[in-house]
Amino acid sequence: MFDPRTAIFVISGTQGAGKTTVAGLLARRFASGAHVSADTLQKMIVAGGEWPDSRETTVNNKEPEGAVAEQLRLRLRNMCLLGRSFYEAGVTAVLDDIIIGARIDQVREDLAGLEYHFVMLAPGIETVRERERERGTELWREWEWLTRDILDAEERPGLWLDTGDQTPEETVDEIMRRAWDEALVRA
Repeated sequence: MFDPRTAIFVISGTQGAGKTTVAGLLARRFASGAHVSADTLQKMIVAGGEWPDSRETTVNNKEPEGAVAEQLRLRLRNMCLLGRSFYEAGVTAVLDDIIIGARIDQVREDLAGLEYHFVMLAPGIETVRERERERGTELWREWEWLTRDILDAEERPGLWLDTGDQTPEETVDEIMRRAWDEALVRA
């Protein structure tokens, strides 16, 4: 049976945390659900697209600049606009992106006037490394500081889950049990 409720979920975490997989599975739990992936929105920029570069965005220089910063902000804004549009049409929207630091405030701004459920997937560093190896990548080498920032964050809105010992389905089960009360954020 599908859940009849309508809501907005924001799923965050570092690379390898399982955001995209969990977001897609979560959206499928609802009678009407949509998964809005920030990576998909980024790929829509077919000419002049800029992705964060680990040589420029580092533990000592966490905020990207120039075209990268502008495109990250644009994709986040568009992700939230799509989420809002789906929600207002009666469709549960599950949004996924890496949302930490100032980006948490940007989501609040972009979803102003709405309640949403913020879930941070925060598996340990070893789990992220293993998941990246399974994908055939080693992005964790360049972005491990990001995982550390998430695990050490002082501001923890919503529900933060250590998903290191969970399958994606188990993570979605836990979100469905706990998010309605523990993940609620008023923008």
